[in-house]
Amino acid sequence: MRKFLAVLALLMVPACFAMAQDATDKTEKMNSSAAPAPIVKPSRDFVMLQLNYINWATKPDSVKTKTFGYGFNGYLCYDFPIKKTKLSFAAGLGVNVNVVYLDQQVMSFNDTAAAYSSAVRFLPDTNHYKRYKFVTTYLTAPFELRYFANSNNRNKGFKAAIGMEIGTLLGAHTKALTSVDGTNIKYKVDTKRYVTPWNFAATARVGWGNFSLFGSYNLTNVFKESAGPPITPISVGICLTGL
Repeated sequence: MRKFLAVLALLMVPACFAMAQDATDKTEKMNSSAAPAPIVKPSRDFVMLQLNYINWATKPDSVKTKTFGYGFNGYLCYDFPIKKTKLSFAAGLGVNVNVVYLDQQVMSFNDTAAAYSSAVRFLPDTNHYKRYKFVTTYLTAPFELRYFANSNNRNKGFKAAIGMEIGTLLGAHTKALTSVDGTNIKYKVDTKRYVTPWNFAATARVGWGNFSLFGSYNLTNVFKESAGPPITPISVGICLTGL
């Protein structure tokens, strides 16, 4: 009887081992079929598009501007996370275009070699133009210190940034619109002689997800020293970020 039980035990060992192996294989198959944990790569706010209201915050009383002025900024930025914090540093490159409308005034200048000692003057609009605007375009490099509440997905959650923009002048012009016998005629004058070639501005952004409010305040005047009145622009607007 003992011999029989011993033989039976020996025969059961391989069967038990096979059952255990089969259970292990089933568990591994179930684990392998489960979806892997998703890997979320944080957005770097690579693209920034800004539409803003702009006006001249500081200017002489003799300079008259209309309430509405607008601008557009577009930047490509690269974000450098600061170790494992919620902070990062970003730098980029883009274009900054600003449009300001004068109120019943025109800008008088003579962009010739003999006009180096002259300055821009703001005179009454005796031609009664429908619109008269002054446009500047800068190639701009933004620098920001950023904070993201959601470091795993920056397209969601609170975000804020402070920084500075450094721009170099690409172009400046005035454009006047009038009507003659029902036909609109535009007069455009290009000149960079009197406009400051470098622009510095302090910036700030605060928002949620891909949308935020931003503001900027120029640290430099619109015109060169002694080439025009002291004028400092300010702008506020909305910013769309992503990628």
